[in-house]
Amino acid sequence: MSVDDLIRQLDEQVATGAPFEAVLEAAVRGTHQLDPRFDWTGIYELFPDDVLRLGPFVGSATDHVFIGVGTGVCGTAVAEKRNLNIPDVRLITNYLACSSATRSELVVLIRSGDVIHAQIDIDSHQVAAFDEQAMANVQRVADWLARRYEARAAADARH
Repeated sequence: MSVDDLIRQLDEQVATGAPFEAVLEAAVRGTHQLDPRFDWTGIYELFPDDVLRLGPFVGSATDHVFIGVGTGVCGTAVAEKRNLNIPDVRLITNYLACSSATRSELVVLIRSGDVIHAQIDIDSHQVAAFDEQAMANVQRVADWLARRYEARAAADARH
């Protein structure tokens, strides 16, 4: 599946009135299928208490369901307000291992300007798995999801 196909499928889900959670699930599954190097793909949503909470994911179960801002690669990405591409997680001192087989990690923030809604977290069993194309594809999905988070927030504010 290409990223264009994925975005098109997600647009169709939104147009048919699919619940937000179903769209997130489809986005995670579709993103996971974009690249055979993606061994674990999930979304962590940022809550007001500065804790990331695991949402839908594809791959092995993880103990890291809650991650504090500033902790591990996921929490560091939020604290530093930037995407992180870690070519070799074995070189990161505060790395939170979801799997002993993980060698590289990519975290792409789902954000609207300075507001961080969530992040797409991807692990790979290969060292330096995330090239420019992989990062660009995940960024497109993150940008698309950011607009859905904005729409959900606007709808919540109206109720």
